[in-house]
Amino acid sequence: MRRGQRSLLLSSTPSLLLRSLVLLSLCPRGQAVQAENVTVLEGGTAQISCRLQNYDGSIVVIQNPRRQTLFFNGTRALKDDRFQMVLFTPRLVRITLTNVSVSDEGGYFCQLYTDDTHHQVATLSVVVPPEVPTVEVKTEAVEGGEVELTCMSPRSKPPATLRWVRDRREIAGVISQQENGKTVSVSNTIRIPVERKDNGAALSCEASHPALVGQKRVRHYSLDVHFAPTVKIIPPQGILREGDSLSLTCSVTGNPLPRDIQWSRVNDTLPERAEKTGNILQMSRLSQSHNGTYLCQAHNNYGRAADHYTLLVYDPGAVVETHSAVPYAVIGGILALLVFTVICVLIVTIWCSVRQKGSYLTHEASGLDEHGEVQEAFLNGNDASQGKKEYLL
Repeated sequence: MRRGQRSLLLSSTPSLLLRSLVLLSLCPRGQAVQAENVTVLEGGTAQISCRLQNYDGSIVVIQNPRRQTLFFNGTRALKDDRFQMVLFTPRLVRITLTNVSVSDEGGYFCQLYTDDTHHQVATLSVVVPPEVPTVEVKTEAVEGGEVELTCMSPRSKPPATLRWVRDRREIAGVISQQENGKTVSVSNTIRIPVERKDNGAALSCEASHPALVGQKRVRHYSLDVHFAPTVKIIPPQGILREGDSLSLTCSVTGNPLPRDIQWSRVNDTLPERAEKTGNILQMSRLSQSHNGTYLCQAHNNYGRAADHYTLLVYDPGAVVETHSAVPYAVIGGILALLVFTVICVLIVTIWCSVRQKGSYLTHEASGLDEHGEVQEAFLNGNDASQGKKEYLL
């Protein structure tokens, strides 16, 4: 018998040994026999007791559920070493059954043969706690789809209770039961949508049962979500000059992770001194012949991905000239802006001056309108035959 089951029997006698004494015959002056019902864990040891009252030495027989005689008084009658007579007194007869199985369940007869035969049945019940449940993947988990998982407890009595848990929250599932003789198979099936971020997420299936006394049997499971790869080339920092070395790293993700990383140069072959080591491409003593667009590609069963990097190797002298030309370009831009500003100011000034002169001429003409005679004099000139006239303007 396993230690845990022995401890459970000893410490939880009221819960595992149903001591419901049933007295078949209570005759004040006669003999009687009593038997105790027993509940025990599978694999444990059961104690079957027969209590005697007013025993006068009559024959005591103990039989199994198939009515085979186990003991005749204190003598073994059936060759089954699992049964042992541990106590035979005028008041109590007790036998033990080790390594109990569900096939041992049933009524054990305690019979007292006198003028009137007395017997009582001790019912043996066997409890089967569940083992750690198993997880079966019904459908493969692919990004954007659903995964179907089934948690199974193949054998328990009474039926175990199964539940799925993720992040301390229960996931509702479809529960089914199937009887296998005296035990029951229980399953709990769930269907959940999955994305790339769910890869590696932790789930657990918990089995609870009265025989576990508040404990649980737990099976942990990590989601395995398949998805297409992603590729990213990590570029170097700064400007590359002739004679420098270059190391390009191709960062690849995917499930399953692509193992074949392919490096190439667009419309050209890789340089002779280029070395490929897995996802790393290295080139030493760079020159302008290395210039070009480099491509990293990876694929798995769910897709393909690629990324590119354009290499431009500078001549050291050209880089210096480029840097020195930058201030002159800035100065030229500032001078052009100043010239444009001066031109704009001149245009605005001329336009304002012309507008002001037109306004003055218009004012003189409006004065003539107020003095009609004077206006006529200006327009027709002075008539000599009429003489001189003075006009006050």
